[in-house]
Amino acid sequence: MPTDEVLRDAVALACRAPSLHNSQPWQWIKQGESLDLFGDSDRILPSTDAFGRQMIISCGVALNHVQSAFAAVGWSTTVARIPNPNNAKHLARISFRRSPNISEPEVERAAAIARRRTDRLPLAEPADWATFEMVVRNILARYETDLAVLPTESRPELAKASELTAGIRRYDSMYQAELNWWSGHSGLAEGVPRDALVSRAEDRRVDVGRRFPALDTIERRGEIGEDRATIVVLMTRGESPQELLSCGEALSALLLEATIDGMATCPLTHITEIPQSRAIVRKLLGGKGFPQVIVRLGVAPKGTDQPPATLRKPLADVLEFRS
Repeated sequence: MPTDEVLRDAVALACRAPSLHNSQPWQWIKQGESLDLFGDSDRILPSTDAFGRQMIISCGVALNHVQSAFAAVGWSTTVARIPNPNNAKHLARISFRRSPNISEPEVERAAAIARRRTDRLPLAEPADWATFEMVVRNILARYETDLAVLPTESRPELAKASELTAGIRRYDSMYQAELNWWSGHSGLAEGVPRDALVSRAEDRRVDVGRRFPALDTIERRGEIGEDRATIVVLMTRGESPQELLSCGEALSALLLEATIDGMATCPLTHITEIPQSRAIVRKLLGGKGFPQVIVRLGVAPKGTDQPPATLRKPLADVLEFRS
Protein backbone atom coordinates (compact mmCIF):
# COMPACT_ATOMS: atom_id res chain seq x y z
CA MET A 1 0.00 0.00 0.00
CA PRO A 2 1.36 3.47 -0.82
CA THR A 3 2.37 5.58 2.17
CA ASP A 4 0.04 8.31 3.37
CA GLU A 5 2.39 10.89 1.88
CA VAL A 6 2.24 9.23 -1.54
CA LEU A 7 -1.54 9.03 -1.26
CA ARG A 8 -1.80 12.71 -0.41
CA ASP A 9 0.43 13.74 -3.31
CA ALA A 10 -1.47 11.56 -5.81
CA VAL A 11 -4.91 12.74 -4.69
CA ALA A 12 -3.76 16.37 -4.70
CA LEU A 13 -2.65 15.95 -8.31
CA ALA A 14 -5.89 14.16 -9.22
CA CYS A 15 -7.87 17.09 -7.84
CA ARG A 16 -6.41 19.24 -10.63
CA ALA A 17 -9.09 17.55 -12.77
CA PRO A 18 -11.52 19.91 -14.49
CA SER A 19 -15.10 19.90 -13.22
CA LEU A 20 -18.29 21.81 -13.91
CA HIS A 21 -17.54 25.41 -12.85
CA ASN A 22 -14.61 24.02 -10.84
CA SER A 23 -17.12 22.60 -8.35
CA GLN A 24 -14.77 19.68 -7.45
CA PRO A 25 -17.57 17.20 -6.66
CA TRP A 26 -15.42 14.39 -5.24
CA GLN A 27 -14.52 12.84 -1.93
CA TRP A 28 -11.69 10.36 -1.35
CA ILE A 29 -11.54 7.94 1.57
CA LYS A 30 -8.52 5.80 2.40
CA GLN A 31 -9.54 2.80 4.49
CA GLY A 32 -7.64 -0.42 4.91
CA GLU A 33 -5.83 -1.42 1.73
CA SER A 34 -7.93 0.62 -0.67
CA LEU A 35 -8.72 4.18 -1.74
CA ASP A 36 -12.38 4.93 -2.46
CA LEU A 37 -13.84 7.65 -4.65
CA PHE A 38 -17.27 9.09 -3.87
CA GLY A 39 -19.32 11.70 -5.66
CA ASP A 40 -20.22 14.66 -3.48
CA SER A 41 -23.91 15.21 -4.20
CA ASP A 42 -23.86 18.42 -2.17
CA ARG A 43 -21.82 19.95 -5.00
CA ILE A 44 -24.25 19.12 -7.80
CA LEU A 45 -25.47 22.27 -9.51
CA PRO A 46 -29.22 21.56 -9.65
CA SER A 47 -30.06 23.84 -12.57
CA THR A 48 -26.95 23.23 -14.66
CA ASP A 49 -26.57 19.51 -13.89
CA ALA A 50 -30.04 18.41 -12.85
CA PHE A 51 -29.37 14.68 -13.21
CA GLY A 52 -25.82 14.64 -11.85
CA ARG A 53 -24.28 13.44 -15.12
CA GLN A 54 -21.51 16.00 -15.05
CA MET A 55 -20.71 15.23 -11.43
CA ILE A 56 -19.99 11.61 -12.37
CA ILE A 57 -18.02 12.60 -15.49
CA SER A 58 -15.92 15.02 -13.41
CA CYS A 59 -15.20 12.24 -10.92
CA GLY A 60 -14.20 10.00 -13.83
CA VAL A 61 -11.60 12.57 -14.89
CA ALA A 62 -10.24 12.65 -11.33
CA LEU A 63 -10.19 8.84 -11.23
CA ASN A 64 -8.05 8.64 -14.37
CA HIS A 65 -5.84 11.44 -13.08
CA VAL A 66 -5.17 9.62 -9.82
CA GLN A 67 -4.26 6.40 -11.65
CA SER A 68 -1.75 8.37 -13.72
CA ALA A 69 -0.35 10.00 -10.58
CA PHE A 70 0.20 6.63 -8.89
CA ALA A 71 1.70 5.06 -12.03
CA ALA A 72 4.31 7.82 -12.20
CA VAL A 73 5.62 6.89 -8.74
CA GLY A 74 5.64 3.12 -9.22
CA TRP A 75 2.17 1.99 -8.17
CA SER A 76 -0.12 -0.02 -10.42
CA THR A 77 -3.83 0.34 -9.71
CA THR A 78 -6.85 -1.92 -10.13
CA VAL A 79 -10.21 -0.16 -10.17
CA ALA A 80 -13.61 -1.58 -9.26
CA ARG A 81 -16.12 0.84 -10.76
CA ILE A 82 -19.53 1.34 -9.11
CA PRO A 83 -18.54 -1.26 -6.45
CA ASN A 84 -21.67 -0.86 -4.31
CA PRO A 85 -24.98 -0.80 -6.23
CA ASN A 86 -26.73 0.22 -3.01
CA ASN A 87 -24.66 3.40 -2.71
CA ALA A 88 -24.93 5.60 -5.80
CA LYS A 89 -22.26 7.95 -4.45
CA HIS A 90 -19.62 5.20 -4.29
CA LEU A 91 -18.03 5.47 -7.74
CA ALA A 92 -14.78 3.52 -7.48
CA ARG A 93 -12.55 1.44 -5.22
CA ILE A 94 -8.84 1.45 -6.02
CA SER A 95 -6.42 -1.26 -4.92
CA PHE A 96 -2.66 -1.22 -5.37
CA ARG A 97 0.38 -3.29 -6.20
CA ARG A 98 3.97 -2.34 -6.75
CA SER A 99 4.87 -1.78 -10.39
CA PRO A 100 8.13 -3.41 -11.56
CA ASN A 101 9.11 -0.30 -13.52
CA ILE A 102 8.05 3.26 -14.29
CA SER A 103 7.79 4.16 -17.96
CA GLU A 104 8.61 7.56 -19.42
CA PRO A 105 5.07 7.99 -20.87
CA GLU A 106 3.59 7.43 -17.40
CA VAL A 107 5.81 10.17 -15.98
CA GLU A 108 4.91 12.47 -18.89
CA ARG A 109 1.20 11.93 -18.36
CA ALA A 110 1.36 12.74 -14.65
CA ALA A 111 3.41 15.88 -15.39
CA ALA A 112 0.78 16.94 -17.93
CA ILE A 113 -1.88 17.02 -15.19
CA ALA A 114 -0.24 20.04 -13.56
CA ARG A 115 0.30 21.80 -16.92
CA ARG A 116 -3.20 21.35 -18.31
CA ARG A 117 -5.46 24.39 -18.34
CA THR A 118 -8.92 25.17 -19.68
CA ASP A 119 -8.28 27.74 -22.41
CA ARG A 120 -11.42 29.71 -23.35
CA LEU A 121 -9.62 32.07 -25.76
CA PRO A 122 -9.52 31.59 -29.55
CA LEU A 123 -7.14 28.85 -30.67
CA ALA A 124 -5.26 28.15 -33.88
CA GLU A 125 -5.83 24.85 -35.64
CA PRO A 126 -3.71 21.95 -34.37
CA ALA A 127 -0.78 20.70 -36.43
CA ASP A 128 -0.72 17.09 -37.70
CA TRP A 129 -4.20 16.34 -36.45
CA ALA A 130 -4.37 13.02 -38.34
CA THR A 131 -1.49 11.52 -36.34
CA PHE A 132 -2.84 12.82 -33.05
CA GLU A 133 -6.29 11.42 -33.79
CA MET A 134 -4.89 7.95 -34.51
CA VAL A 135 -2.94 7.96 -31.24
CA VAL A 136 -5.92 9.17 -29.21
CA ARG A 137 -8.33 6.66 -30.73
CA ASN A 138 -5.92 3.90 -29.76
CA ILE A 139 -5.77 5.20 -26.18
CA LEU A 140 -9.54 5.65 -25.87
CA ALA A 141 -10.31 2.15 -27.15
CA ARG A 142 -10.17 0.85 -23.57
CA TYR A 143 -13.05 3.06 -22.42
CA GLU A 144 -16.80 2.73 -23.01
CA THR A 145 -16.72 6.00 -24.94
CA ASP A 146 -16.71 6.92 -28.62
CA LEU A 147 -14.82 9.86 -30.11
CA ALA A 148 -16.33 11.81 -32.99
CA VAL A 149 -14.49 14.58 -34.81
CA LEU A 150 -16.89 17.27 -35.97
CA PRO A 151 -16.48 18.01 -39.71
CA THR A 152 -15.69 21.62 -40.55
CA GLU A 153 -18.91 21.95 -42.53
CA SER A 154 -20.95 20.99 -39.45
CA ARG A 155 -19.46 23.70 -37.26
CA PRO A 156 -22.08 26.38 -38.09
CA GLU A 157 -24.81 24.01 -36.87
CA LEU A 158 -22.91 23.36 -33.65
CA ALA A 159 -22.50 27.11 -33.19
CA LYS A 160 -26.29 27.44 -33.59
CA ALA A 161 -26.73 24.80 -30.88
CA SER A 162 -24.41 26.80 -28.64
CA GLU A 163 -26.44 29.97 -29.29
CA LEU A 164 -29.67 28.07 -28.69
CA THR A 165 -28.37 26.98 -25.30
CA ALA A 166 -27.47 30.56 -24.40
CA GLY A 167 -30.90 31.76 -25.52
CA ILE A 168 -32.79 29.18 -23.49
CA ARG A 169 -30.65 29.87 -20.44
CA ARG A 170 -30.87 33.68 -20.70
CA TYR A 171 -34.03 33.95 -18.61
CA ASP A 172 -33.41 30.88 -16.46
CA SER A 173 -32.94 32.65 -13.13
CA MET A 174 -31.71 29.54 -11.29
CA TYR A 175 -29.09 28.87 -13.96
CA GLN A 176 -27.96 32.50 -14.00
CA ALA A 177 -27.72 32.51 -10.20
CA GLU A 178 -25.53 29.39 -10.31
CA LEU A 179 -23.37 30.85 -13.07
CA ASN A 180 -22.78 34.07 -11.16
CA TRP A 181 -22.18 32.25 -7.88
CA TRP A 182 -19.58 29.94 -9.40
CA SER A 183 -17.72 32.32 -11.70
CA GLY A 184 -15.99 35.67 -11.84
CA HIS A 185 -14.62 35.80 -8.29
CA SER A 186 -10.95 35.92 -7.34
CA GLY A 187 -9.02 34.19 -4.59
CA LEU A 188 -11.54 31.43 -3.91
CA ALA A 189 -10.66 27.72 -3.77
CA GLU A 190 -13.62 26.80 -5.99
CA GLY A 191 -15.40 28.20 -9.01
CA VAL A 192 -14.07 29.75 -12.22
CA PRO A 193 -11.90 32.75 -11.27
CA ARG A 194 -12.11 36.10 -12.99
CA ASP A 195 -8.72 35.75 -14.69
CA ALA A 196 -9.86 32.51 -16.41
CA LEU A 197 -12.73 34.27 -18.21
CA VAL A 198 -12.81 36.17 -21.50
CA SER A 199 -14.10 39.55 -22.65
CA ARG A 200 -17.16 40.06 -24.84
CA ALA A 201 -14.91 40.79 -27.82
CA GLU A 202 -12.99 37.56 -27.29
CA ASP A 203 -16.19 35.61 -26.68
CA ARG A 204 -17.56 36.73 -30.07
CA ARG A 205 -14.53 35.14 -31.77
CA VAL A 206 -15.24 31.71 -30.21
CA ASP A 207 -18.43 30.42 -31.79
CA VAL A 208 -18.75 27.34 -29.56
CA GLY A 209 -18.41 28.16 -25.86
CA ARG A 210 -20.33 28.71 -22.64
CA ARG A 211 -21.35 32.30 -21.94
CA PHE A 212 -19.84 33.42 -18.65
CA PRO A 213 -20.02 36.90 -17.13
CA ALA A 214 -17.71 38.91 -19.41
CA LEU A 215 -14.58 40.78 -18.37
CA ASP A 216 -13.97 44.41 -19.15
CA THR A 217 -13.11 44.92 -22.79
CA ILE A 218 -9.75 43.42 -23.61
CA GLU A 219 -8.52 41.77 -26.77
CA ARG A 220 -6.01 38.93 -26.73
CA ARG A 221 -4.74 36.70 -29.54
CA GLY A 222 -5.85 39.10 -32.23
CA GLU A 223 -3.51 37.36 -34.65
CA ILE A 224 -5.78 34.27 -34.62
CA GLY A 225 -9.02 36.04 -35.48
CA GLU A 226 -11.87 33.53 -35.32
CA ASP A 227 -11.39 30.34 -33.34
CA ARG A 228 -9.99 27.54 -35.50
CA ALA A 229 -9.80 24.76 -32.92
CA THR A 230 -10.74 21.24 -33.92
CA ILE A 231 -13.92 20.15 -32.15
CA VAL A 232 -14.50 16.61 -30.93
CA VAL A 233 -17.39 15.01 -29.08
CA LEU A 234 -17.19 12.23 -26.52
CA MET A 235 -20.25 9.97 -26.67
CA THR A 236 -21.50 7.07 -24.61
CA ARG A 237 -23.74 4.23 -25.79
CA GLY A 238 -25.95 4.59 -22.71
CA GLU A 239 -26.12 6.76 -19.63
CA SER A 240 -25.48 4.38 -16.78
CA PRO A 241 -23.22 5.62 -13.96
CA GLN A 242 -20.47 3.27 -15.17
CA GLU A 243 -20.64 4.67 -18.71
CA LEU A 244 -20.56 8.25 -17.44
CA LEU A 245 -17.61 7.47 -15.18
CA SER A 246 -15.80 5.85 -18.10
CA CYS A 247 -16.53 8.93 -20.23
CA GLY A 248 -14.77 11.03 -17.61
CA GLU A 249 -11.77 8.71 -17.73
CA ALA A 250 -11.70 9.03 -21.52
CA LEU A 251 -11.89 12.81 -21.22
CA SER A 252 -8.91 12.77 -18.87
CA ALA A 253 -6.89 10.64 -21.29
CA LEU A 254 -7.78 12.96 -24.19
CA LEU A 255 -6.90 16.16 -22.31
CA LEU A 256 -3.59 14.81 -21.02
CA GLU A 257 -2.51 13.43 -24.40
CA ALA A 258 -3.33 16.78 -26.00
CA THR A 259 -1.33 18.60 -23.31
CA ILE A 260 1.66 16.32 -23.91
CA ASP A 261 1.33 17.10 -27.63
CA GLY A 262 1.47 20.83 -26.94
CA MET A 263 -2.20 21.58 -27.51
CA ALA A 264 -4.52 23.83 -25.56
CA THR A 265 -7.92 22.40 -24.66
CA CYS A 266 -11.35 23.54 -23.54
CA PRO A 267 -13.95 20.94 -22.49
CA LEU A 268 -17.56 22.09 -22.85
CA THR A 269 -20.83 20.65 -21.57
CA HIS A 270 -23.29 23.54 -21.92
CA ILE A 271 -24.67 22.18 -25.21
CA THR A 272 -25.31 18.71 -23.78
CA GLU A 273 -27.16 20.12 -20.74
CA ILE A 274 -30.22 21.18 -22.78
CA PRO A 275 -32.30 18.51 -24.61
CA GLN A 276 -32.90 20.74 -27.66
CA SER A 277 -29.23 21.57 -28.28
CA ARG A 278 -28.10 18.07 -27.35
CA ALA A 279 -30.46 16.72 -30.03
CA ILE A 280 -28.74 18.93 -32.62
CA VAL A 281 -25.34 17.48 -31.69
CA ARG A 282 -26.71 13.96 -31.85
CA LYS A 283 -28.17 14.61 -35.30
CA LEU A 284 -24.83 16.01 -36.52
CA LEU A 285 -23.20 12.76 -35.40
CA GLY A 286 -25.64 10.49 -37.22
CA GLY A 287 -28.12 9.96 -34.41
CA LYS A 288 -25.97 7.43 -32.61
CA GLY A 289 -24.96 7.48 -28.97
CA PHE A 290 -25.38 10.08 -26.26
CA PRO A 291 -23.19 13.20 -26.60
CA GLN A 292 -21.64 13.99 -23.21
CA VAL A 293 -18.69 16.35 -23.62
CA ILE A 294 -17.52 18.61 -26.43
CA VAL A 295 -13.83 19.53 -26.49
CA ARG A 296 -12.07 22.29 -28.40
CA LEU A 297 -8.45 21.37 -29.21
CA GLY A 298 -6.02 23.80 -30.77
CA VAL A 299 -2.82 25.74 -30.38
CA ALA A 300 -2.19 28.95 -28.47
CA PRO A 301 0.22 31.34 -30.20
CA LYS A 302 3.83 31.07 -29.06
CA GLY A 303 4.80 33.61 -26.46
CA THR A 304 1.28 34.07 -25.11
CA ASP A 305 0.67 33.60 -21.43
CA GLN A 306 -0.84 30.31 -20.36
CA PRO A 307 -4.17 30.63 -18.52
CA PRO A 308 -3.52 30.68 -14.77
CA ALA A 309 -4.01 27.57 -12.68
CA THR A 310 -7.33 27.71 -10.86
CA LEU A 311 -7.32 27.12 -7.13
CA ARG A 312 -8.48 23.92 -5.48
CA LYS A 313 -10.04 23.13 -2.13
CA PRO A 314 -7.67 22.15 0.70
CA LEU A 315 -6.75 18.50 0.51
CA ALA A 316 -8.12 17.91 4.00
CA ASP A 317 -11.57 18.84 2.69
CA VAL A 318 -11.62 16.07 0.07
CA LEU A 319 -9.39 13.29 1.49
CA GLU A 320 -10.19 11.35 4.63
CA PHE A 321 -8.10 8.67 6.33
CA ARG A 322 -10.03 6.02 8.25
CA SER A 323 -8.54 3.32 10.40
